Amino acid sequence: MLKAVILIGGPQKGTRFRPLSFEVPKPLFPVAGVPMLQHHIEACAKVPNMKEILLVGFYQPNEELTRFLSNAQQEFKISIRYLQEYAALGTGGGIYHFRDQIVSGSPEAFFVLNADVCSEFPLPEMLSFQKEHGEPNSFVILGTTANRKQSMNYGCIVENEETSEVMHYVEKPSTFVSDIINCGIYLFNPDIFQHIGAVFQKNQQDMLLEEPTNGWHRAEAIRLEQDIFTALAGQGKLYVYKTLSFWSQIKSAGSAIYASRLYLNQYHKTHPERLASNKEGGPKISGICAQRWSALSSPPQLGPNVSIGTGVTIGAGVRVRESIILHGATLQDHSCVLNCIVGWDSTIGKWARVEGTPSDPNPNDPYAKIDSETLFRDGKLTPSITILGCNVTIPSEVIILNSIVLPHKDLNRSFKNQIIL
Repeated sequence: MLKAVILIGGPQKGTRFRPLSFEVPKPLFPVAGVPMLQHHIEACAKVPNMKEILLVGFYQPNEELTRFLSNAQQEFKISIRYLQEYAALGTGGGIYHFRDQIVSGSPEAFFVLNADVCSEFPLPEMLSFQKEHGEPNSFVILGTTANRKQSMNYGCIVENEETSEVMHYVEKPSTFVSDIINCGIYLFNPDIFQHIGAVFQKNQQDMLLEEPTNGWHRAEAIRLEQDIFTALAGQGKLYVYKTLSFWSQIKSAGSAIYASRLYLNQYHKTHPERLASNKEGGPKISGICAQRWSALSSPPQLGPNVSIGTGVTIGAGVRVRESIILHGATLQDHSCVLNCIVGWDSTIGKWARVEGTPSDPNPNDPYAKIDSETLFRDGKLTPSITILGCNVTIPSEVIILNSIVLPHKDLNRSFKNQIIL
């Protein structure tokens, strides 16, 4: 039997996702029409002999998370449980803390997935690869190729090209090490807990040599990348499976728009029922849409790569492109929304224009990844996706460019390159 563990982090992790993460935990933010986590769960549920999916994080259990888990269990017919950490324990500390729940039932192997990645999730391929390479008790990292400059923003893997063994691992090196990067998706077996336990014991011994503090918290904070993979590299225990399919991190709102595009493109193969189709008298669309349309004298034009939540009202002559429109929003007649996330229950007035700057990877570089955005550069707000928090009202005939609008704001004029508090 197999299990899967999805690391969902906690409230202090989604800071670059604000103000959207004020309303909903980042892992439940809708990407391509469904919660970010659902893409992971769908992929895990398709793996043969998958018995249980465990979510590990330190969000307080809340109604949204409970409802999501209940709905996911019913839809995918698989046990899904949330295990809450008492503190931020890191990628290794979290699974070590709940090792008894993970090994319960004696799974032969288990996947570990970071919640903030977007991927085709080649989990069955990783299983086949693990059986073909190395010892039966070896571990597998999913890797992909980045360009030389961007690779230094990720965990870098030096492999033996003949055997795919990881010979060297460095997390975010200061100089170029390798163009193969860690995708944050792993295949382990229960032996991994011996290696994490050794680090835990070392941390405890180190704490005894220091002045007394509440350091046992820190002793259990263990990072898979720096503490485990670095030590395992070159020991014949760790292998890399390289994928050629799409992959991206989802750290910021801009990367959520990009991830939505990747998933929407995948839907043509995997979920064509989620994609809306053009109908006579209705809008011209190329995206996902969850509402009925009546014939309009000037139908809206939606797409490419538009994700629209339930209960959204879109008027005549509206233009939407490369955007996520969340539940309950209203786009009044002839408004224009480009490279933007429109928050829950927000309203954009007639003839208003809301536009952001895309933060896409270089389209001429097949190995380019989305850049890790900094909010400010040279003392100025970096131009990127425009974000409207929930219940924001944009008046008619104004322009909002490259701005972040916090929730419950009623604007009265145009803004450019600003955070509107």
